[in-house]
Amino acid sequence: MEAVTLPIYTTEGKEIDSVKLNSAVFDGEINTAVIYQAIVAYRANQRCGLASTKTRGEVSGGGRKPWKQKGTGRARVGSIRSPLWRKGGVVFGPHPRDFSYVLPQKIKKLALKSSLNLRLKENNIIILDNIKLEEPKTRLAAKIFSNLKLNSSVLLLADKIEPNLKKALRNISFIDVDVAKNAHAYEVMSHKKLVITKDGLKELTENFKK
Repeated sequence: MEAVTLPIYTTEGKEIDSVKLNSAVFDGEINTAVIYQAIVAYRANQRCGLASTKTRGEVSGGGRKPWKQKGTGRARVGSIRSPLWRKGGVVFGPHPRDFSYVLPQKIKKLALKSSLNLRLKENNIIILDNIKLEEPKTRLAAKIFSNLKLNSSVLLLADKIEPNLKKALRNISFIDVDVAKNAHAYEVMSHKKLVITKDGLKELTENFKK
């Protein structure tokens, strides 16, 4: 596949230059199976696994046999905390556990590469020259994305996140921000639009060479 060229925009929304994407990364190949694996692994690793129930040995009470074994005409029972009884223990209930598992680095990188190619195919990648704010004002940050005509589900990837920018963006619900070298398939797929700074794109591309 030939290298794709994308325009570079300023924070005012003006096109000032263009950049040729690395054909080794943006090769047009989309592996949906690998994307699925990466998303499932990421979500599994986010689970706390704190659901817990008590067995018949853990619930309070039930130390005495309710009635004698024979002669009452009723069913034999050894404890009022039997799972068959109200307020009894739970059989095979959930207990705290670890759902996390490690996904091979090759699969992670292939999933990220495939997700980037998918967003490129949809024309949902925007390259930004640079993004800096003199003050940590939300209105200033909102104006930048308004100039780019973005108003929903945006992921911003930059080479570094300055404090002013981080503070300004935290009040805008539809924008998430991350360092380009830490990008992963789940966050790319969970946002419709991908805004990458010029330096962030270089860092992102370099990450695939490691």
